[in-house]
Amino acid sequence: MTASVVAVRGDTSFKDMAALLGSSRVSAFPVVDETDRVLGVVSEADMLIKEADQASHPGVFAGLRRRRDHERAAAVTAGELMTSRPVTIGPDEPVEQAAFLMYDRGIKRLPVVDEAGHLIGIVSRADVLSVYARPDDDIWREVTDQVILRSFLVDPARFDVTVQSGIVTLSGRPETDQVGQQIVDAVSHVQGVVTVRDRLEYTGDRSRLPASS
Repeated sequence: MTASVVAVRGDTSFKDMAALLGSSRVSAFPVVDETDRVLGVVSEADMLIKEADQASHPGVFAGLRRRRDHERAAAVTAGELMTSRPVTIGPDEPVEQAAFLMYDRGIKRLPVVDEAGHLIGIVSRADVLSVYARPDDDIWREVTDQVILRSFLVDPARFDVTVQSGIVTLSGRPETDQVGQQIVDAVSHVQGVVTVRDRLEYTGDRSRLPASS
């Protein structure tokens, strides 16, 4: 999360926002009230509507969505142009949730808000993807000490764990096939893990085992 956020008020002019896009090198602005409560978001795409409308030909804004965009093209302030009901995230939410929201909603920046909806930071796609820059040694320690030992109470010496470029390879014989599957699933959720190569020695048919909780 980036704590320093370029935000605008509802009465910020279109021209001022256009200037901020260039000077701040951001792709969206949270729109906040006088208490920093997030009211909406204005993105580059929102602002492009005005330019597209001015260059459009008859019939381009046909259809309900196009007519709405045509109406928004007349906006001159952030409050008029913003997307209300903004997609936000809490400071304690996992990185995976931020990634899901960005992918699912097609957004590049995600305002981080406290319980009262006040802006406290912002998460970008670069922030989310930065977890994959995590050192392999840090990943290895979390897999062995936190996942295998603390979460499953299993001696890490039962397994051979290697991490290279974020790829975790697990080999060895788990106590049961189900425990092995659960460990693999848990390791796949460790931050910075690109993928898990399951080389564990199973004794039965894993396809018949219950799904990991």
